[in-house]
Amino acid sequence: MPEEVEVMILGAGINGCGTFRDLALQGVRVLMLERGDICQGASAASSRLMHGGLKYLEMGEFRLVKESLTERNMLLATAPHYVQPLECVVPVRSTWGGVVGSVLRFLGVKARLNDRGFLITALGLRLYDLYGRALRSMPASRMLRRGALQRMMPDVAAGITGAGVYYEGHITHAERLGLELVLDGEAANPGARVETHLELLGCDAGVLRWRRASGEVAEARAKVVINAGGAWIDAVNARLGIQSRLMGGSRGSHLIVDNPTLLRALDGRMVYFGTPDGRVNLLYPFQGKVLVGATDLAQDDPDTARCSEDEEAYLCAAVAEVFPDIPVLTSQIVHRFCGVRPLPRAGGDVGAVTRDHSIVTLALPGTEVPVHCLIGGKWTTFRAFSELAADRVLAGLGRARTVSTAGLAIGGGKDFPKPAVWRVYIAGLARRGGISEARAEVLLQRYGTRAETYVATLRERGETMLSSAPGYAREEIRHIAATERVGGVDDILYRRTLLALTGCDRPAVRGEIAALLEARPERASA
Repeated sequence: MPEEVEVMILGAGINGCGTFRDLALQGVRVLMLERGDICQGASAASSRLMHGGLKYLEMGEFRLVKESLTERNMLLATAPHYVQPLECVVPVRSTWGGVVGSVLRFLGVKARLNDRGFLITALGLRLYDLYGRALRSMPASRMLRRGALQRMMPDVAAGITGAGVYYEGHITHAERLGLELVLDGEAANPGARVETHLELLGCDAGVLRWRRASGEVAEARAKVVINAGGAWIDAVNARLGIQSRLMGGSRGSHLIVDNPTLLRALDGRMVYFGTPDGRVNLLYPFQGKVLVGATDLAQDDPDTARCSEDEEAYLCAAVAEVFPDIPVLTSQIVHRFCGVRPLPRAGGDVGAVTRDHSIVTLALPGTEVPVHCLIGGKWTTFRAFSELAADRVLAGLGRARTVSTAGLAIGGGKDFPKPAVWRVYIAGLARRGGISEARAEVLLQRYGTRAETYVATLRERGETMLSSAPGYAREEIRHIAATERVGGVDDILYRRTLLALTGCDRPAVRGEIAALLEARPERASA
């Protein structure tokens, strides 16, 4: 007999994870299925910013900007272990540039913005400040002329005549935040669970079937299905016997660059800048290296998305628009990644397609079981989108919301120490684990207060660092494998840790981690 659940979520990207937690908190029996790992697809391949979307103002998407800024400010408080403020610089090369183009775009007329001048940037940042008033936790924006900018960032190109300075949020480990949403949901509700590393086989008379990694076939029936497959939504629908053409993906590629000169020139800041082709790009410090992004190209099949040589060359050349005397060499690229944004199908310039979210409701063939397809969205607004999806499901089930996720701490963000008690907390963590304060600080930054669970296991056995990647301990990898739904080496390299993202996906590292996984104990709950 098939398992009976109230809701099935297909896809464990950030929107699926957020919706899973929300429904679990309401006491709903919810099962989430994922082909790969949690936050393995586009959710692992963003620019890793929690931002309002400054460029969305040019498109007149004021509601999206306001919602994004409110959610960004909330995440700074609910996930402080992963989301932190980032000072951002918007270079300008003229006074009046972009005024006519911005007015035309605001009026709905297609126009390319090859230049965003001092006045239009100042106006945009002022609007940004106004829309970000709710839960404000960062300084207001300001404008700088050439002299002040050069004192702040001496290496900027001579043609840059000034800059706007404002603040965004950046996320240090996006994949772990998605994982923590899942772990929080499961901890709150015994009737909520997630299965990963499986193949969805199809649907027959409302019963969904899938094959687990072990080869076992399982099946379940739900009152509501949520398709949170992102760019794969149409492919997931096809497996269910539903023909749809909802998605029109956009490929975004990024580079992680080991360039100490560029890192010093940024001095802890992000540069958010336009290029002559009308694109907006960015570069900012990331884990001791520099993240450079992003392209925006139409991509029909998300499974074939790769960062191409042309995109790599484009991104390296884009850096020269701001820092012409600091070349980015191919040999300095330690990691390349790309993802396909889950945009709605639309014609024309893919860069102009809305990043707002929406829900399209279909039905399982031959039944009245609704299939809610989560279209679009962005990392920053996942909580609001999840709330919208959960409310629609609850209404269909005839149930009322009992818990709000607004302001609710996520995972290791719960009871995260404030700056005033930071050193005291670290000293206590070090004492409880018998480790140095420096190591305790690393663990707190890496896992938030969830580090307490791991540290409690160290008093008796201590730590032995990996010989191939001494920033991580053997015991730490074993703990991750035992408590965090790890299916293989890639899950650890690419999502539970930042090893791959910082250029450490090497044979020696893979081999050492694989040996630890082979010797791991039976998987435990977190």
